[in-house]
Amino acid sequence: MKIVQLYLYLLIWCEAAETLTDQLTDLGQNVTINCDFDVNEVYWFLLKLPDSPVVILLSSTTSALFYYSKAFRQKYSVQSKHRLFINNVTIDDLGDYYCVTTDAPPKYSDGTRLHITVPTPTPEIQNHTAVKNIEKNQTYWQIIIFISAFINGLLIIVIIGLLKVFVHARNGDDLKQFQDTDLQNLQDMDFEQPQDSTQTLICYMKI
Repeated sequence: MKIVQLYLYLLIWCEAAETLTDQLTDLGQNVTINCDFDVNEVYWFLLKLPDSPVVILLSSTTSALFYYSKAFRQKYSVQSKHRLFINNVTIDDLGDYYCVTTDAPPKYSDGTRLHITVPTPTPEIQNHTAVKNIEKNQTYWQIIIFISAFINGLLIIVIIGLLKVFVHARNGDDLKQFQDTDLQNLQDMDFEQPQDSTQTLICYMKI
């Protein structure tokens, strides 16, 4: 089964764009797509480039429908002659549909590309959309300015705090260095006093 599916994927990928029929619909409408084959079983595929083809269901005249995903049960069904019925079309349903036989090698039908009709906006709608876009841009820049000001203020506070820590640490090092210098001077004085006493004693002895 996996080998057959892989073969179908490659077949549809290679020739998907060559034979396509456009079918227009409105969002929320129901759509029926015909299948070209009068056989017992067919697969229905949905192709959305650049994604891989998705197997929707297996339609059979001798057994019940087999869905490849539970989510497809509410969306797709099959009418006579393997015609695919799509309930309540949404954006996610747009793409290229193919029915493919289960024979070896399989045969695939001409694809049907499902589109939605896009109404031409009136001048009032265009002006309203332009105003909305301007308001969105203004709001966007206001948010950017607020965030930038907040970050700058936070950076200033952090820099001031680091400077205080640095100055405090520097003062502490200077104080320690000063204390070490005084201690060294005291030690030198204590070390020189015995030498003077010894020299004085030696002078007395000579006399």
